[in-house]
Amino acid sequence: MATCDTCGNDYDRAFTVTLHTGETLTFDSVECAAQRIAPTCAHCGVRVLGHGLEAGAAVYCCDHCAKKAGITGLNDSV
Repeated sequence: MATCDTCGNDYDRAFTVTLHTGETLTFDSVECAAQRIAPTCAHCGVRVLGHGLEAGAAVYCCDHCAKKAGITGLNDSV
């Protein structure tokens, strides 16, 4: 069995994710993977599970949050 890097659960169906840095992490659920590796919106703090919008180093969940943060010129496809 493998231990989840987020919650510590020992699980026989755990899976691994290899990041672009080469680091490999083990998770027991998609929820734990999202909690550990998904970015958070720079305005509202929710996990960005879709494409999101980027402005420099900041990630936003939607153009509404980007605009609220004073970022203009970004548009999502919703």
